[in-house]
Amino acid sequence: MAQSVWGYDSDNGPDRWHENYPLAKGDKQSPIEINSKDVQHDPSLPAWHASYDPGAAKTILNNGRTCRVVFDDTFDRSVLRGGPLTGAYRLRQLHLHWGSSDDHGSEHVVDGVKYAAELHMVHWNPKHGNFAGALKQPDGVAVVGIFLKVSGKYSVILEEIDNIKTKGKEAPFQHFDPSILFPKSRDYWTYHGSFTTPPCEECITWILLREPIEVSSDQMAKLRSLSKNDENEPVNPLVDNWRPPQPVKGRIVRASFK
Repeated sequence: MAQSVWGYDSDNGPDRWHENYPLAKGDKQSPIEINSKDVQHDPSLPAWHASYDPGAAKTILNNGRTCRVVFDDTFDRSVLRGGPLTGAYRLRQLHLHWGSSDDHGSEHVVDGVKYAAELHMVHWNPKHGNFAGALKQPDGVAVVGIFLKVSGKYSVILEEIDNIKTKGKEAPFQHFDPSILFPKSRDYWTYHGSFTTPPCEECITWILLREPIEVSSDQMAKLRSLSKNDENEPVNPLVDNWRPPQPVKGRIVRASFK
């Protein structure tokens, strides 16, 4: 398995990542399964707040492994505060993980329940200088995780997906307010974990929202129509780009709600 070709197939998938990325076998890996019976309600956990500038959105990209929206993070333009965090964390990108059908696709699992997809909003702590520096610190990164559940409701999450059908395609993604993606409830679970993709750095404070957002099956079909191949190659659907739950290894998951 070559360094650059990790993925989600049997020959380069999550079970083999540790061969090139030993951290993938670490003690604080993500995702995990949240078991309500083991969760500790922490009444001292404050609410979290996001103040996002819609002008910070730049581009949307199909990198062959996910669909990613990139934001300007050169200053405190779009930030996340509160909750388990100290200080303001800058929004850098958001991306999704999804399945080949509506009954699976999320990375975190809640009491055995899998959702159709999971959205990750990745923020970093500017006190560490830059994103690369933040990756080396336990409080370097904060990710808001949001579950996507398929419903009959009409919804448009990312209209520009049509422009990035194949790997390597990038399109302008302007004037987008990511806070439209938040559910009504701000209830969350939090724990210390890792990126769910190699090298799986253990620098993440997770803020996993309890309430899913609803998307239409058309929207999910659109995601599944993306290709993990270049445009001059046969279409190879980009699906099942999720890592299964990892061992909790004694970590405590705290909840902001009872």
